[in-house]
Amino acid sequence: MSWIQGGGLENNIILSSRIRLARNINDTPFPPMLDKKKGADLIESIYNEETQKHMFGGYKFYAMQETSGTDRAVLVERHLISPNLAARDSIGAVLIDRDEVVSIMLNEEDHIRIQALLPGLQVKEALQIANNIDDMLESKVEYAYDERLGYLTSCPTNVGTGIRASVMVHLPGLSLIGNINNILHAVSQVGLTIRGIHGEGTEVLGNVFQISNQITLGRSEEEIVESLIGITKQIIDKEKEARTTLMNSYRMKLEDKIWRSWGIMSNARVISTQESMKLLSDIRLGVDLGVLKNIPIQVLNEIMVEINNASLQKQSAAELNSTELDIIRAETIRAKLA
Repeated sequence: MSWIQGGGLENNIILSSRIRLARNINDTPFPPMLDKKKGADLIESIYNEETQKHMFGGYKFYAMQETSGTDRAVLVERHLISPNLAARDSIGAVLIDRDEVVSIMLNEEDHIRIQALLPGLQVKEALQIANNIDDMLESKVEYAYDERLGYLTSCPTNVGTGIRASVMVHLPGLSLIGNINNILHAVSQVGLTIRGIHGEGTEVLGNVFQISNQITLGRSEEEIVESLIGITKQIIDKEKEARTTLMNSYRMKLEDKIWRSWGIMSNARVISTQESMKLLSDIRLGVDLGVLKNIPIQVLNEIMVEINNASLQKQSAAELNSTELDIIRAETIRAKLA
């Protein structure tokens, strides 16, 4: 099930769980040193007539050089590929399964990046899916592996297990009571890192954060995942406490904030990405607290994706300027909330 459809444990706070495994092929230059021919050969070794039949029958293949810039950006907005892969238009490619749970990025920073993305708090389940794909691929190719260091990667920070385990969390309660910076600082002190909504180098919008491990060497995949889950559960408890405080001590002000955001979102004629994400955070909080009724989580997730510029641009045959995008964004939101 795609994370956009919602579901999973604690999905009122945890939007999604992701596992990403970085792997490289033995005796092959890493992607930064690959020319177009060798990049194509590597893709052929993974995605060929045999594997299409026996491994990837239900997958869709995108070669970046044959995929428009808009379509690549849409895949980034849906969290199916990284911005880095979208930029690798000469040798990059991706395989995506029909449910948009698994994506296998080829010739990104590493030769292979296996991603499993599930709704809610399902990090262990995502790890199992990614490991199954990993085992399947390892039966076809020989990985670059060192007995002492583990899996070898382009970036030293991924050497070892090659795993990045992350959760996408919505923390409006902690933001509203002014405790978010303390929480994020504490998280950074225990070997985790905080990123924006689309990963490294992207901004935080609508109180949505990505929290992931920093350490990949010297710890097993299971230890890394257990650590992330343990800290995530502590963050969930703190967010729930903050929401309870807001409802008990500032209920009228909180409800006023939520209903004002609803009023703007459901009636605006022109709206920016930044403003819509801020208001969407209030509406999501209102739904979670029962202030707003009969609004499915899936609709809110769809809005979060579809208000981005590439997704809006894809709806139009003509190139849109910033004002036109803001107008179509408002139309899209009104239609979704109607």
